[in-house]
Amino acid sequence: MTVKKLRVGVLFGGRSGEHEVSLLSAASVMQAIDRSKYEVVPIGITKQGLWLTNLHAEKLIKGEFVDASKSKGLRAGDPAATSSAAVLAKGEAVLIPPVPSANSIVPFEQPRDHAAQAIHVDVIFPVLHGTFGEDGTMQGLLELADIAYVGSGVLGSAAGMDKDIMKRLFADSRLPLVKHITVLRSEWERQPKKIEKAVDSALKYPVFVKPANLGSSVGISKAHDASELPAAMNEAARFDRKIVIEQGVGGKRNKAREIECAVLGNDEPIASICGEIIPAKEFYDYNAKYIDSGSELLIPARLDHTQVRQIQEMAIRAFQSVECSGLARVDFLMDPVSGHFYVNEVNTMPGFTAISMYPKLWAATGIEYPALIDRLIQLALERHADKKRNQYTKD
Repeated sequence: MTVKKLRVGVLFGGRSGEHEVSLLSAASVMQAIDRSKYEVVPIGITKQGLWLTNLHAEKLIKGEFVDASKSKGLRAGDPAATSSAAVLAKGEAVLIPPVPSANSIVPFEQPRDHAAQAIHVDVIFPVLHGTFGEDGTMQGLLELADIAYVGSGVLGSAAGMDKDIMKRLFADSRLPLVKHITVLRSEWERQPKKIEKAVDSALKYPVFVKPANLGSSVGISKAHDASELPAAMNEAARFDRKIVIEQGVGGKRNKAREIECAVLGNDEPIASICGEIIPAKEFYDYNAKYIDSGSELLIPARLDHTQVRQIQEMAIRAFQSVECSGLARVDFLMDPVSGHFYVNEVNTMPGFTAISMYPKLWAATGIEYPALIDRLIQLALERHADKKRNQYTKD
């Protein structure tokens, strides 16, 4: 008797600055997923917001898709595209928008009868990083469609993206945090001297200046002293309306140790062994993560048993405090002198290539990459089934 395979829609790409990282993650997932259990449906989103599937999605993931018009393609959410762009219908199908006419997309043919095309899937694996994918927007769309999906829901995804809100939830759970302040871009532009004084009063240099809502360390700068603060603030202000300024751990003489722990599960999450990143640069910025090859990943981290248990316990508390589900990587900073740990942030959809830290931590813990993908899909289905028990009307 032939067992029907689950249809898994692997959703990747997107409009964020982490588009290329998403392509790498999706390619790894599609290569490693158990094809005896799952039928894979690739669903790509271009940098301009075009939704693609089948040949077009595969071309996108290989870097071969060319959008010649960029500004003319239908985007998810455009009023003119409401009936055909990025519509999820009745929880039973993904209705993919048509590929625009030949003068806007080359060199592919426009699919026949595109308005009636639908991709039926049982679960979505949204391997989307950053804005418009990891921040609750995509999760909201999938919730409206009543489709099971891997990872955190709307609340967990949104809170996990916003470093300001995230820290408030951490504080409510009595997790240790570095000293920090949050300011609005409008405040900085209107009263920069006032903000500079507030930073001088509340924090000690060096400080790290970050956009509140972004990933992969994009827009983050280290200001060693007050003279470097304006440039760092302006850089962060390019990417978000909220800016988080954090006091550097270790002070001027020492660099913080960067420890990471992976969490897996829904209501009863478990934590992996710990890993450590030794950046090639002054801190683990975008270039150090994806371009420069000098950074070193240590698994397991150089910690004693008590420290590992402490990190794992805090990782699970951080996961739960932000209302995560499925997966998250929790990042910590360790003072090299005092040995004190601080929760830095959660990443609700961490890099997911076979050599990314999250899968590598689980492989070292005993769950290999294909089994990890399988477990995440099962967790998505379990969470969706549990949510189906909710009653939304009085009768």
